[in-house]
Amino acid sequence: MRTDDVLSALGAGLWTWDNATGRVTLDAQAAHLLGLADDGLVDGGPGSGGPGSGGPVREVSGTESNDEGTRTVSPKPTPGDDDAWPYAYPAGTVRSRLHAVDYIGFQGSVTLALSEETTAEILLRVVDQDGAVMRTVRCIVHPRDPEHPETTVRPAPVVGLIYEAPDSGTLRPAPKTPQQEEDEAAAERDWRRNREAFLLDTGRALAEAYTTTEVLRVATSLAMPGFSPDALAVFCLYRNQLTVYGAPHGSAVAGLGGVPTLGSGGARVRLSDDDPAAEVVRTGRPIYLLSPQEYAARFPEARPAEAQPGATAWSFLPLRVAGRTIGVWMAAFARPVPFSPDERAVLTTVARMLAQSLSRAMLNESERELSAGLQRTMRPARKPVIAGMELAARYIPTGGGLQIGGDWYDVIPLPSGRTALVIGDVQGHDVRAAGIMGQLRVAVRAYASEGHRPDAVLARASRFLHGMSGGDPATASAPPSEPADETTAPPVPDLPTALPTAEDDPERSDPRFATCLYIEVDPATGVLDVARAGHPDPAVQMPDGPMLVRPTAGGLPLGVEPDADYPTTRLVLEPGERLLMCTDGLIETGGHDLETGWERVREIVAEHGDADLEELADHLVQIVHERERPEEQHHRPAGPLLERHEDDIALLLLSPSPSAGPQGPPGTVATAARRTMLTIAQAEPDRIAEARHRLHDLLHDWADPEQVDGAVLMLSEMLTNVLVHTDGDAQLHAQIICPHEAGPEGIEAGPRVLRVRVADTSDELPHRRSPGELASSGRGLMLLGMLADRWGVEPRGEGKLIWFEITETNPEKNEGGDDAVTETGVGAGPGRRGAQGP
Repeated sequence: MRTDDVLSALGAGLWTWDNATGRVTLDAQAAHLLGLADDGLVDGGPGSGGPGSGGPVREVSGTESNDEGTRTVSPKPTPGDDDAWPYAYPAGTVRSRLHAVDYIGFQGSVTLALSEETTAEILLRVVDQDGAVMRTVRCIVHPRDPEHPETTVRPAPVVGLIYEAPDSGTLRPAPKTPQQEEDEAAAERDWRRNREAFLLDTGRALAEAYTTTEVLRVATSLAMPGFSPDALAVFCLYRNQLTVYGAPHGSAVAGLGGVPTLGSGGARVRLSDDDPAAEVVRTGRPIYLLSPQEYAARFPEARPAEAQPGATAWSFLPLRVAGRTIGVWMAAFARPVPFSPDERAVLTTVARMLAQSLSRAMLNESERELSAGLQRTMRPARKPVIAGMELAARYIPTGGGLQIGGDWYDVIPLPSGRTALVIGDVQGHDVRAAGIMGQLRVAVRAYASEGHRPDAVLARASRFLHGMSGGDPATASAPPSEPADETTAPPVPDLPTALPTAEDDPERSDPRFATCLYIEVDPATGVLDVARAGHPDPAVQMPDGPMLVRPTAGGLPLGVEPDADYPTTRLVLEPGERLLMCTDGLIETGGHDLETGWERVREIVAEHGDADLEELADHLVQIVHERERPEEQHHRPAGPLLERHEDDIALLLLSPSPSAGPQGPPGTVATAARRTMLTIAQAEPDRIAEARHRLHDLLHDWADPEQVDGAVLMLSEMLTNVLVHTDGDAQLHAQIICPHEAGPEGIEAGPRVLRVRVADTSDELPHRRSPGELASSGRGLMLLGMLADRWGVEPRGEGKLIWFEITETNPEKNEGGDDAVTETGVGAGPGRRGAQGP
């Protein structure tokens, strides 16, 4: 017997509903039951081409309009095919023939059937064009087989069987009073409103859950509207077993037998066990158990009465992501629950959200574990130690992606007994940047371990990175060889000579550069030999708290030019000072540029200047890397570059072991609070401006601004005289001394003293002159006599030293009076007396 004959005998029709295309196809009987067979577009009667007509089906394509609106019709298959569908309508046309209330329930049932891959059955009232009920039909829908050819290219439609319900009139509910209808409608609205609010709250909580523990905590603490479970648990799948996480939600159920609290995995279920959770994983379909008897009958080995006393209903829903089951979510109820379509729809929706959140959290944790492993391999294996020095190091990855980037630091013991501090930043924040960083770090360590000077190490590293990134294609050919004799050379066959292109080698199309700061430290003397490749300058915290950026000579970033030069700058790290090396992430994170970023770092260092190196490093990375918090916005405003993305942070702090400072006159103890040094070559007169800026920064908190201007003016005059009147370089050394005098009540702090010294290699001593009004020179010693409290010239074996001192005064306390009184000497000026040194 053919299928058509069976359906005809039952008065049933077939139809499909495809949400992907919005198209509904029906056979003749289904169209008749829905009141769509008599619209005249396609005749389903005998001889018209419908099933059983024996004649050809009229092929119609395009759209036609009738009283019901526009309808799309596709060419029809030939009769005799079991899948012949002579009627095709837009979904809106079919929806207009169903009662609005029934259609809402129909949508929920179809959605549930699709998610659970089960069959749904529902009664539908069919209405005419005027909205009057014509008949009641029973509709049975089922998702199309996933192995069907159509389902491999698009979402599977649902296939339905429809037939008229017997005694349709008796199936209609009895008439209700207006008050009853109003109460039922209000209850329905409250239920739907509570359900929507619950789903929104659940989605928000799961979206904010970042770790697996947080997701599980949300999953085991849900309170559903109208049927809150008394116990919740999540079965996480790993290989061939399920690990149970959960906790009782209410007091009606004592708890799940053997189920641990969150944070620790306890009970485990094998996929081969006779257990509902294992069955859900094996089949991918939910299981609803309405009573302990049903539970025990279906899964006798699970023993629900012993494992979960007090529970009377259970739901086990699969947690599926991209067609893969990653676990099971269980809800247990202490009261009977019928698991109506609405309740099952809520449970299914929560299970979907939970599966997505759990999958995301697991992926994030896998990425964090991967990034943590990469970070461990790219940092020194042990905590760096330098004899006679204290060292603190930090690396904070960027907040996005795999949390790995191109920043790195290294501490390298050298053959000379010195130690190299290296900090760098490879362009980019991806896996390629991290890979290049790892190779570059190894290369720099190898060059340094060979004993090369800082400039040679960076030059070799730049050549290495330039070649690794592809470099210049013109220089990428094979090395030259001896020319052959043209008269005796055999003919050479034609060979491909084209160099690799960007399409052949992806790395060539994405060259990278890197910045680097390399400092060779002598722990015995505190001497620092600095070489810099496009990296931010180092900074030094003075003994009395402030931090100053030390400008150093530098070259191009590594990898830009294969033969770049990197000059070396020498600094001295005095006892009590702290060296800071960092990447631009520490400076520019939070939307800052270099100027405002350094100012923020100075504020943090000044605020926590008394902390040890480890605590100071923690304060720097915590305050700088975190986004502007509300409690900090009143004193740490956001930077001007608000659209700047966050960056990695690498940080090194170095401090020499404490030792005695410079000694002052008898009865005093002089402590060097801060200092700066600079060498200006004859060919670098423009660095005089840099020297002025350094001295001005050194005196940033000096009480008298007129003294600051006078000191800067005298320094500029002294340096200019060296470059103009000698053939050697000028060496600047400026420091602030904080003397402590022994008084009757103990050691008392005296006024600070600025001491500036400029040395050169010329033996010719300056002498005082009396320049005229129009003279352009000869006023240097006059300025020293007028502005300095003490000054002098000291001949040395090779060259001389010119110096001056200024004692800090408070202009508000000394208005109208002389400043500090010093030893007698030559060069007295108004209100000041100068002393020429030996």
